[in-house]
Amino acid sequence: MTGVGFLTTPVAQAAPVSSCRDVYFPVTLTVVPQTMYGRLCLPAGGSNTVHVLIPGGTYNSSYWDIGYSPQTRSYRQALNEAGHATLALDRLGTGRSTIPLSVLLTAITEAEVVHEVVQQLRSGARGPKFGKIILGGHSFGSGVAIIEAGTFKDVDGVLITGLAHRINVIGAAAVFAATLPVSIDPRFSRTGHDPLYITTLPGTRYGIFHKPGPRIDGAVAYDEATKDTSVHTQAADLFPVAVILPYSRLIDVPVMVGLGQDSVFCGLLATDCSSGEAIKRTESLYYSSKAQLHAYALQGYGHVINYAPNARDFYKAVAQWANRKVGR
Repeated sequence: MTGVGFLTTPVAQAAPVSSCRDVYFPVTLTVVPQTMYGRLCLPAGGSNTVHVLIPGGTYNSSYWDIGYSPQTRSYRQALNEAGHATLALDRLGTGRSTIPLSVLLTAITEAEVVHEVVQQLRSGARGPKFGKIILGGHSFGSGVAIIEAGTFKDVDGVLITGLAHRINVIGAAAVFAATLPVSIDPRFSRTGHDPLYITTLPGTRYGIFHKPGPRIDGAVAYDEATKDTSVHTQAADLFPVAVILPYSRLIDVPVMVGLGQDSVFCGLLATDCSSGEAIKRTESLYYSSKAQLHAYALQGYGHVINYAPNARDFYKAVAQWANRKVGR
């Protein structure tokens, strides 16, 4: 009797691109203890550089790790693949961070809280210790990043998206007109937010944030499903300090600005967003030579450029800039 043997060849398993974990940072908002949530993701080989990512108004950390078609839209995934660590934050009052009284939240007080997070990353108090930090923001989050970097001078690079110093007033007014108190929205009516917190009207996010980009139903549905809160007091010092003053001239590390065809900041009497060079010409007035300003224009999409079908092109440009100016 002849026995037949089968030789099996082990199938090589792909090494994980990144590992992620939840981190809760103790912080103080004015004199009130709070907790800020972040999702920390490390590339497989580790990294000395972390991108600390601040979402905009009515967004949370999910903006930086979009769950719809993440291979295209996730900043977190793209930068981890490029060898950079990421920490996507929930601003106070959003996501899994604690919910303070709305009157305590301004661009300045939120910048102070982000500074505390940066210091904990520098010291390794919450886990890995990072030697270099790139502070990234979107929209209101970019204003917070400008104030933090200009005030505390404790980061190595700054990424500004969805924010410029010349405003399209009509586009900005449309965004504010599409908000309502959270108490009226069933999603937030029992979450503990006080009546001055706001969110967007149901069904408005494509028109105010994505347009003129193509309407991709899955992407818009994900945006509506993950929408979060904001407060008007955040804009009260955002525009005078971060936009009009401009505080950005105090930043003394490399800066990259990324904009889409943004109805809030682009237009004839606002920022010329036709190309990276056009954005740089407009924005260079508001940064010092130490910023070594670099700009990128993402074509064919609106305010929330991370949702664009061609977002990966932008992420590649960010990784190249970060490698060149800050390192990994």
